[in-house]
Parts: sequence; structure tokens; C-alpha cells
Amino acid sequence: MTIKKLEHIPLSGELPSPKGVALAILEMCRRDDSTIAEIARVAQTDPALAGRLIRQANAAATGGGRPVASVTDAILRLGMGTVRNLALGFSLVDQYQNGPCAQFDYQRFWSHSLLMGLAMQRFCVMTGAGSAEELFACGLLARVGCLSLATVYPTEYAQLLQRAEAGRTLAELEHEYLQTDHNELTAALLGEWGIPSALIEPIYHHEAPDKSGFSPGSRPHQLAHLFYLAKCVADLGVAAECERNGRTAELLLLGGKIGLNAEELGATIDELVRSWREWGELLRVPASALPSFAQMSATHAPRPDDPANAAALRILLVDDDATTRCMLEGVLSGTLGHSVACASNGREALALALETMPQIVITDWMMPGMDGLELCRALRANDWGQTIYVIMLTSIEEEDEIVQAFETGVDDFLTKPVNIRTLRARLRAAWHYVQLLEAWERDRAQLKQFAAELAISNRRLAHAAMTDLLTNLPNRRSGMNALSKAWAASHRFGQPLSVMVLDIDHFKRVNDEHGHAVGDTVLREVAQAIQQSARKDDSVCRMGGEEFLMVCQNSDLKSALLAADRLRRMVEGLTIRAGAAQIRSSVSIGVASREPGMNDADALVNAADRALYKAKQAGRNRSCVIIQGQLRCLP
Repeated sequence: MTIKKLEHIPLSGELPSPKGVALAILEMCRRDDSTIAEIARVAQTDPALAGRLIRQANAAATGGGRPVASVTDAILRLGMGTVRNLALGFSLVDQYQNGPCAQFDYQRFWSHSLLMGLAMQRFCVMTGAGSAEELFACGLLARVGCLSLATVYPTEYAQLLQRAEAGRTLAELEHEYLQTDHNELTAALLGEWGIPSALIEPIYHHEAPDKSGFSPGSRPHQLAHLFYLAKCVADLGVAAECERNGRTAELLLLGGKIGLNAEELGATIDELVRSWREWGELLRVPASALPSFAQMSATHAPRPDDPANAAALRILLVDDDATTRCMLEGVLSGTLGHSVACASNGREALALALETMPQIVITDWMMPGMDGLELCRALRANDWGQTIYVIMLTSIEEEDEIVQAFETGVDDFLTKPVNIRTLRARLRAAWHYVQLLEAWERDRAQLKQFAAELAISNRRLAHAAMTDLLTNLPNRRSGMNALSKAWAASHRFGQPLSVMVLDIDHFKRVNDEHGHAVGDTVLREVAQAIQQSARKDDSVCRMGGEEFLMVCQNSDLKSALLAADRLRRMVEGLTIRAGAAQIRSSVSIGVASREPGMNDADALVNAADRALYKAKQAGRNRSCVIIQGQLRCLP
């Protein structure tokens, strides 16, 4: 993506910006000659900021590190970039506790942002995705575009928030009415404040990470999904009580994708909520006292007094007496609002049950043809009928008869003539049973989904252990294994062995000018060209970044050098299309062959590395070779 600059976004007011000490720190961090001691002196003039930096530095300590007590030590531990981001975030929190937009909840915004920052920090520690402290600040500022639009357009944004429609995202409404959106503005502001583009791009896409275009397995892809997970945690934190249970299901799925089971995710979120409340007091930001994640994720059936839920029952009524049947149908359907199907005998009821799939069957005992007990046995004999709640109507009150009915599979009974209050009570119990059954079925379906995703994850992990997920080439580990085998075979059979180390020229420029998504496309296209040029017995791998290794078995130096130059020309001729961009690329290649005096495969790769360095020094887009320690480049 190409991040829009602020001057290219239609705005007509003053944007949120840091002031005072935070602004001074931001300006100092932009200068190359600023020192940690100078930044510490400035930070110490704001006691609140100094305390927050020390607290964050001590929170960052891992492995029982020594606590810090001075601002200088805190900055040393956090790093100047992280201190800049934290000072920026804390400054905005202090300044914008309220504002001119009537419909924008400033306190809720910062409460959500704080929890998102803490969650991002925690998930980064767990996954090793980057600097946890830097990503805490990024999570805190990930939705600063919303605050900015409320600040620049207070009246218009208030009206927009009132027009919120189901099925349309906030960003879509913002674009329609303001010709920009909070994600676009967030990205522009973060760029203006000096946040690296490698972090801005995942933040821009975090609300819909699957639509980002990032390659699965790449760092931007991982960060975008972690920001989304952190946002979902923050959404749970500020959700109304009635919404919390619904939000936990998605969190369980997202947690499973980063290797957390339900108990581990629950413990993590409970700890995050505790930290959220502590930081909330420090920053004067509201943070709710939530129930435990286990309590929020537990399925609670609503009370049957709720008419909307009670009316959801599908009932099959079976009675050979038309008067009783009509009276009960009127009560069940007309008075209580249930969906009722009627049958006059057991056989008719069995066929109707298969068609309507009732949740409850209310059946008379004594009926011609197939009585109530026979109907119950027939229902229980089928998988689909085993979970139906059966209520038997009877005038028989003898204990042995009732025991027989329960042993047959009846769940409850009503004596004739039916008392309406008693019928309501029996239906209340049946309704609870139906709700519990549906909750169990949801849990079972979710468990199956977890199991399926776990199996897929395990297969992906096995594949990822030896594969570079961006290019789908073998990774460094796999490539070095292949090299070790080729080295052993060369030694055993006296065969020549050559390697090429390749590097894409000016790759950083591609990322800086076109964005990481385009850079990923270039990597994939070049990797495909390398793979296509390899012979059947050659092994290709991505070593990391823009560097690749090709192991050429039973290939002498001359053959390897010719193959290298052929590959170089192939890449030079590529036109790589990524959206509107057309990229031309080239590679520099170092070639080396096994020679006497090389003790192991690492020595061979090191020789090829030296040749690669020479190729870059000589102007790039060329192949160089090392022979008996002498470096030579093809013209």
C-alpha cells in the first residue's frame, strides 16, 4: 500500500498533536545527534511522564531483570523509538479526555485504546512478533484516526455516528460523508510522527486483516492479525454485559490460532484486565471490573419468562380426542405463542415428527393403533428422536405405570384434565432442557471446529518448520540440511559441488517506495524464477530477507557460473506487476565450488558470500566467482 500523506487528505481543522514535553521528545528523536541523556533531562521535567516510562520499563523486564529507578535507565531499556511513541501516546491521552464532538465517547475511546495497547504488548511477548513496548504504543494509537475526525469535524462526525447503520462499517460511512476514514488518517498521522511503515501498514489493515493482501507467514500478516486480536480483546472490555458472551466465541478461535487453548486465553485476558485497571488509574482512564473470562464465555440460558425466547419452541401435540387436542392447541399456540403441529394418533405423529423435527412432543398415553409409549419407543429408536423432550398426558396415576413410562424414555407427564398453570411449569422445564441441549450442540460444534483447526495448524507447523511461507521455497533450515547431504555425497563419491548465494538488488528501495505488500510480490516472483531455473537435482532455499541459496550437486565451477549468469539475465528480464506498479528487478550472485582446504559446507557458503559481496561492490546485477581465494566478476 502507499500511505497517504496528511497534505493529501481533505481536512479543515486542527488535528490532535502532542504538546509540551512530548512534542520536545518527538522533535529530539528526529535529530540524529540527540542523546539519551538529553532526552532523559527533558522527560524528567514532566513527573507524570517520567513515572509512566519507568513503570513501562520495569514491566518490560524479562527473566527477572534489575528494576530501574531512573528515567535514563528506563530510556536505555526501552529505546529512543519506544520512548518517543509512549510520550506521544500519553500526551494525547492527557489532552483529549473530552472534546467538542457530542456523540463521540472520549472516555470509552481511551479505555478501548489502552486495553488494545496492553493486549498487543502481551501477545507480542507470547509470539515474538516484535518489540512489545513499541507495539504497546502502536496499539494505544491504532485508532487515533477516530479521535482526529471527532476533533476536526465535531459536528459532522457526531451526525455520522448517529447515522450508524447495520451492515455498514464505520470506515465506509466516514468515506461517504468525509471523503476519508479513520484508518487512512491514523496511518497518515503515524507516518507524520515517525512510526516505521513496517508497523503502520498492519495497523491500517487491522480491522480486516484477511483483506490486507499480506502473504501468509510474513511479518506484516502476523502483525495485522495480532492487532485484530488485540482489538477484539478491547471490544470485549468495553462491551455491554449482554454482549460479552457473544464476543468470547471469536476470541476463543483467534486465541487458538496463536496456540492458546481456552484456559490459557482466559488466564491471559484476566491478567490483561488487571493491568488495564492499574494503568487506567495511572492515566485517569476508565477501566471496568469484568467477570473472569471463564464466566463471560460460559453459556447462560436466558430466563423462560422472556417471551421472545419462550416462543421459539416447536411442539408436536398428539391426542386422539379432538376436543382435548383443540383446547391444548389453542393454549399452546394462541396463549403461549409456540409453534404447534397436531396429530391424532402415534403413526401420524411419527411421520409428522420426521417432517417438523419438534423440540417437544406432548402425547396422550391411550390411543388406538400406536399408543403414547409405542410412539416414545419409536422416537428413541432414531438418532434424531433421542433428544426430543417427551411429555406424556395420562389419567393413570399408578406408580408402576408411571415408572414404566419413564423407563420407556418419557421425560415428564401431565395428568388429565390438564391444568394450565401446571402445563406452563412443565413447559418451563422443557424449555430449559432445549436451551441446554442447544448450548451443548453449539459447544460440540465449536469443539469440532477447534479440533479441525488444530489439525490444520499442526500440519501447517510441520510444513512451516521446513518452508518459507512467503515464497513457498524451503527455508534456511531445510536448505542447510540439503547442503549438508550434498557435501557428504560430494565427499563420498568425489563429485564436484557448487553453490550460489543470490541477493535481490535495491530491495529496501522497493519496500520504501511501494510498500511491503509489493515487496512481498517481488520476493515471490524472483523466488519462482530461481526455482524454475534450477535443475532437477539442485536445491533452492530462501536464507532470509532478500537472500537465496542454490546448491548445485555434481556441478563444477564453470557450469555453476554459466547457470548463475543465465539466472541473472532471467531475473533482469522480469516485469513484476503489483497493482498499478510495474517493478523491474535484478540480482547479484556469488558462486563458489568445493576446493581442497575447505573443511565443511559452511566454508563453501562463506566463499560464495564473499563473491556476492564483490558482485555488489562491482555495481550489482552481475555474477562473481571465487577461485583459490581470487575474486572475479563476469562483465
